[in-house]
Amino acid sequence: MLSSEISYSENDWQDEILQIILLLYPKYFLVFKEAPIKASYDKEKSIRDEKFIDILLVDSDGNIDLIEIKKPSDSSLMTKGQYRSNHIPLRELSGTVMQIEKYIYYLNRWGENGEEFLTNKYKAEIPEGFEISITNPKGFIIMGRENNLSIEQKKDFEVVKRKYKNVIDIISYDDLLNRLKFTIEQIKKN
Repeated sequence: MLSSEISYSENDWQDEILQIILLLYPKYFLVFKEAPIKASYDKEKSIRDEKFIDILLVDSDGNIDLIEIKKPSDSSLMTKGQYRSNHIPLRELSGTVMQIEKYIYYLNRWGENGEEFLTNKYKAEIPEGFEISITNPKGFIIMGRENNLSIEQKKDFEVVKRKYKNVIDIISYDDLLNRLKFTIEQIKKN
């Protein structure tokens, strides 16, 4: 897919990532595509204030994390030019970081009502008596390509990734593939 990345939709990329995410992150045992969250500051607003998380991950304790997926473009991560001797994040990366930070904010504000809503929504797909819990969710962003970045751009991209590490893990498609290859090699060894 990466050799002809523009011919696939964001939805196609989500479907492909769904097939490998539990292998790469064995901490999670449930994964839901396009999970709704209530995105409202006003408790009286109706359900029309829903937003949809690309992928909702659930671990064995019921805690959730989320993944936002963008298409793999080599022009979505870092600027080619420099600002004060630094490559800076492009608008798409900065915007996606803001998007996922907002989702985390909404989830935390939703609290117990959100836990009850999500538990009921996925009741048929989760074990009996299992409850979904919103406890400071972490976000993952999967986007962009590193294969055409210069060494300096890659170093500055690493700075950006580490800046958000406490809340968000930013993963390029190249990094995702490397993690998958490494995981497969480790499984074959054992």
